Amino acid sequence: MTDGTQRLQLNSTYPQRGPSCPMEGLISSVKRHSLAEDAGIRAGDRLLAVNGAPVRDILELSYAAADWTVTLTVASPQGEVRTVTLEKDPDEDLGLAFESAVFDGIRRCHNNCVFCFVEQMLPGLRRGLYVRDDDYRLSFLYGNFVTLTNLREEDWERIVRTHMSPLYVSVHATNPQLRVQMMHNKHAGEILDRLRRLTEAGIEVHTQVVCCPGYNDGAELARTYRDLRALVPGVLTMAVVPVGLTKNRGHLVPLDMFTRETAQVLVDQVSEWQAENRRVLGKSFIYLSDEFYVLAGRELPPAEWYDGFPQLENGIGLSRHFMTEWDGALRQQRRARSADWQCVVPCGESAYKLLRPLVDAFNAAHGTRHVLQAVRNDFFGRMVNVTGLLTAGDLHAQLPQGLPVALPKDCLNSDNLFLDGQTLAEFTARRGAEVRVITSATELYQYWTDI
Repeated sequence: MTDGTQRLQLNSTYPQRGPSCPMEGLISSVKRHSLAEDAGIRAGDRLLAVNGAPVRDILELSYAAADWTVTLTVASPQGEVRTVTLEKDPDEDLGLAFESAVFDGIRRCHNNCVFCFVEQMLPGLRRGLYVRDDDYRLSFLYGNFVTLTNLREEDWERIVRTHMSPLYVSVHATNPQLRVQMMHNKHAGEILDRLRRLTEAGIEVHTQVVCCPGYNDGAELARTYRDLRALVPGVLTMAVVPVGLTKNRGHLVPLDMFTRETAQVLVDQVSEWQAENRRVLGKSFIYLSDEFYVLAGRELPPAEWYDGFPQLENGIGLSRHFMTEWDGALRQQRRARSADWQCVVPCGESAYKLLRPLVDAFNAAHGTRHVLQAVRNDFFGRMVNVTGLLTAGDLHAQLPQGLPVALPKDCLNSDNLFLDGQTLAEFTARRGAEVRVITSATELYQYWTDI
């Protein structure tokens, strides 16, 4: 259960790229009964080389391991180096998982964007929250957005040679001077040439615009839309998300938030483009994050206007996706648990307005008293209102005590950590009641009904 927000890699940890960064992969787990386990490889070991040569990331590893015989050079936590040779089918999995997908260090961002969320992070948090990644490999693997300002020629050649498609690109503006101004990078103005280079090589691209009032909205957004629309079919989608501002902006360039009136203008503008695209292209092509509709007081588009939700991980259509899935879950017609059993569902203030009718309707139909709780973001500031940026501290302070919690998975990273560093186990212990992590509308419905 979640709501729209731009994709933010706030919970990730990566090795830092630099001269002293070893090109090796730290093994986090080994699959049971796999080739690697049978060869004695264990979690905590480090992969140093494949077939005698170091590999930069899991992509190179997959290519190097696609053979009948693979030789791995591995070091134990104590530094003992050994070599193992595996006989395998070319497509057989080694059974290795790594702490990071990149072994040679994360490609760092070379920009200084006026809207950068990482620059607005509060001090004193864990180190990984301050990493500004801009790595094309993570874009291909996980859908991270990159700016294309830090690519070397060998990177371009590798993208094309190995057909890393699709990639996810933060465009923000196609006006060269404006993009340079917003990103403080002299190469940022080359974005259209770089997108053409990708699309002409057969690489498909999803794009996004972090929209900042007074910078890249209005006529500039229209220009960006026209330029990206002209690159269809190579450019698959264009997402527009609002700038996110925390209370820690005193040292940064002042930025404005969208108002109800400016959000209404934007929604109307994009709705016209979507209608035209559906007639001409058969799809909307351009999509707005949920916050715009909430702020403008407008209905979300129907599910079909999201065309299969291609940018769901970027917060595009998450509420509509949840509502659609919830409607499907209701068709199961399961009985609710006892009316005496009550649960609280925390969410950001933006999602609350959209999801409250669903919870009210369930309670009315089943005689239950479940609570959808809009949680105020005191940690980052009231201008941040999305579920995925809620912290354990704010949840503890505002949720009613003693009730089980249906916790949206978006509040946690892959290691079950909240943004303020508290673990899920610590959060549950402090609550003194059941905490069920919910990843979908179907899971929430099943949690509320007989199993």
